[in-house]
Amino acid sequence: MAATTTTSTPNPGSVLPVDGLRSGPAHISRLDLTGFRNYPALRLDVGSSPVVLTGANGAGKTNLLEALSFFAPGRGIRKAALPDVARLSNGVSASGWAVAAQITGPDGVVSLGTGLEARPEGGPARRAVRIDGEPARGQAAFSEHLCVVWLTPDMDRLFMEGGTARRQFVDRMVYGFDAEHARRLASYEQAMRGRQRLLRDNVGDAAWLAAEEETMAATGVALAAARREVVARLDAAIAAEEALREEPFPRAGLAFEGEVEGWLDTGPALEAEDRLREVLARGRARDAESGRALHGAHRSDLVVRHRGKDMAAALCSTGEQKALLIAIVLAHARLLGLARGATPVILLDEIAAHLDEGRRIALAERILALGAQAWLTGTDTSLFEAFNGQAQIFEVLSGQVSQV
Repeated sequence: MAATTTTSTPNPGSVLPVDGLRSGPAHISRLDLTGFRNYPALRLDVGSSPVVLTGANGAGKTNLLEALSFFAPGRGIRKAALPDVARLSNGVSASGWAVAAQITGPDGVVSLGTGLEARPEGGPARRAVRIDGEPARGQAAFSEHLCVVWLTPDMDRLFMEGGTARRQFVDRMVYGFDAEHARRLASYEQAMRGRQRLLRDNVGDAAWLAAEEETMAATGVALAAARREVVARLDAAIAAEEALREEPFPRAGLAFEGEVEGWLDTGPALEAEDRLREVLARGRARDAESGRALHGAHRSDLVVRHRGKDMAAALCSTGEQKALLIAIVLAHARLLGLARGATPVILLDEIAAHLDEGRRIALAERILALGAQAWLTGTDTSLFEAFNGQAQIFEVLSGQVSQV
């Protein structure tokens, strides 16, 4: 088909399964962009099978994936500030942008929309979130209709860099099971910044500090419980399924470890909250001196091992690390499918460029077996021959998209 262009604290262990969600296969059937990156206007109609976007570097392939990623909690695959996404014309950024998607599923068609729009009174632009044309409260509302996961080249060094990127990786996995995780994470980080500001400015208001620490304790333990739960379930799912067959993708062993997670291993969540609150209060002087909180959920980390080699992922080759990442993302998609009753939309940017033929074949087989609508980008159509005609191929050229 042708594309046309026109002008609360969760109970630990309760993250899975997901309740109250529509079950059955669902896919993006139409994508509309207005003033987004290099697209002045675009309407793209697609079917439920995998979508392959090919074209030269800079043509706008990744921009399409980024547009879809704005239907997930967070800042999208590029982590761009909202004004930076607006299309540039003669060096001037547009005042706003919009992305809309039609989701076709067992209950018919649902329209999702988001973007940056100017306020009528002339105030600063703000994020819009709409479902079937009606305003919704935040991106978390999208999760009832659509779940999006992704893997991008920027994530290739995930095992080599600091813990922040790995925590963000885990948080994105948790969002698929519990969209409120994003709200709790924002509350935790806001309280942590507020506490550090008070310590930096030497504001000796004990009640104010205690209030920030109370928020950090409640939300921090909730974050730790959700991360620990999802990672443990994912580790078990990988071990159970991968033990049954040989795969080009290595088996990953996963754990989420930290001080707060250790407390949850030995006691109830309320006790862990008390311990975190106490340790924060005792550590105010040291945290003021160091310029950061030395205890809390922001200090935990994802630990990944290559099961077959019994080796830390950071010590594996570049190719093995990439294969481990793919294995984790696909296993996460499979686990989400079991929990939600429908697989998520999977965004895979330049995924095949550094895979050998065997792994490209295995990747296509796994995506087709999942029944997922995956969106894949690449510069060469031949990289996707393993789909054997079961994918929709589109060519992207300077903000124009056409089916091959």
